[in-house]
Amino acid sequence: MKQRHQGILLILCAGLSFSFMTFFVRLSGDLPTMQKTFFRNLLPAVFAAISLIRKGEKIRLKKENFLPLACRCVFGTAGVICNFYAIDKLNLSDANMLNKLSPFFAIIFSYFILKEKANKFEWGAVVVAFIGSLFIIKPSFQMEFVYALIGLLGGLGAGIAYTCVRKLGKQGVKGSVIVFYFSIFSCIVTAPYLIFSYSPMTLKQLIYLMLAGLGATGGQFCITAAYTKAPAKDISVFDYFQILFAAMLGFFFLDQIPDWLSVIGYIIIIGSAIFKWWYIKNQESKASLEKK
Repeated sequence: MKQRHQGILLILCAGLSFSFMTFFVRLSGDLPTMQKTFFRNLLPAVFAAISLIRKGEKIRLKKENFLPLACRCVFGTAGVICNFYAIDKLNLSDANMLNKLSPFFAIIFSYFILKEKANKFEWGAVVVAFIGSLFIIKPSFQMEFVYALIGLLGGLGAGIAYTCVRKLGKQGVKGSVIVFYFSIFSCIVTAPYLIFSYSPMTLKQLIYLMLAGLGATGGQFCITAAYTKAPAKDISVFDYFQILFAAMLGFFFLDQIPDWLSVIGYIIIIGSAIFKWWYIKNQESKASLEKK
């Protein structure tokens, strides 16, 4: 129970941190997505390295950790790139909501990777959430549809990545080690684009990207710790507070107001997440009473 409460608090902190990350990424302006991704992961890599050195933790891994860590790095990096591209093209709240489909993707991939079985009700919640996403994606032949699909792919990548984080946590890998490898991998992948296609930045743009990196650092450490503390089905619903944080930042500072279809999508997705969480808690309470 204590670890579940810690996971909830950590995921709320992650949501606030990531909402500031997306906000500053948007403020950084018309810069290449790969360039933004590099700076987003540079500070987390530095902070993770400092944390490892201070604690004297080793970064050597067991063979059983190689594959889940590789998947975490590859899909996590792909998710960030897709998410950043969507942030530049869509409302902050729309881009964040599509990315926050990751908990539902985490439920799907937890079944295959962690053998954590979901019941019919939980699978139904996944279907309802996907229906809700259609209101945000708005299938059409316009470019906004393509941007929204890319945002959805960002959520898919994040869902797989967080499932791998959960697996690594269960295998005893420290959160700072996971953050370090992921951040270094992302920097290595995006560095060639930075070298050969670098876009000159103003001091203000650099500051915004550094602030985005700080937000990413806080979010990365918190989300990694959260998913190592408790299963996704117990805490993922609280991740949706990030949408509220992002919507407030977009409304007050960027004059962004979601259209009515997007709002319907938000209600469906968040409603299904809350109802799913309530159902699980109710079932657990009944089971504990029966044991007594």
